[in-house]
Amino acid sequence: MLTNWEMCIRLLLAALLGSLIGLERERLLWAAGLRTHMMVCVGSCLLMIVSSFGFQDALAMSHTELDPSRVAAQVVSGIGFLGAGSILLRGEVIKGLTTAASLWTVAAIGLSVGGGLYVVSGAATFIILLILVAIKPFEKVYRNRVQVHVLKLVAPKQALSLNTLHEVMGNRSGKVKQFIVEKGPRADTDSITIQLTRTSGAQAKEILEQLLSIDGVQEDSASQ
Repeated sequence: MLTNWEMCIRLLLAALLGSLIGLERERLLWAAGLRTHMMVCVGSCLLMIVSSFGFQDALAMSHTELDPSRVAAQVVSGIGFLGAGSILLRGEVIKGLTTAASLWTVAAIGLSVGGGLYVVSGAATFIILLILVAIKPFEKVYRNRVQVHVLKLVAPKQALSLNTLHEVMGNRSGKVKQFIVEKGPRADTDSITIQLTRTSGAQAKEILEQLLSIDGVQEDSASQ
């Protein structure tokens, strides 16, 4: 049986580890930031302590058995409502999945601290911070390379507009992030730059072919 001081130390350690991950989310101004992650971690730790050591009197009674793992399982499933609250749908983009995952893993860290697995808790915190901070730039570079495509076209004046794009592309018009019209190489032409997001190479090629099917629209030879 742990002393009261040892239990308090576990709670403080859970708060510290949760704050390290919460600070990273707070830096990005997410609603689930520093305090939310600290509370989830401390709460999970407390539940684990209660599950492991809060029923000692009951264990002294005959024919009594307790399974501390049941509380851990309920925490893992119960934390889902907080994670769901941090997920937002903005247009076609889902935001907050990483924050929801960090809340879920912070709960696991709290449970491990409550169970006395200090080394594992510290290692998990370090790994999660590494994923959130160090991996993000590489992920951003990869996504930009795979999902952002720029099309440069030359078209007769006013032959290609946003309305025309909507007509030709249909539902895919939502993938247009930028549509820039400038003076073309000749007085009667426009130079058009279209930036597509969340688009694979095959999709970008298909969209380009659709646009080139419009009378007078050609690829900008300077961009080839």
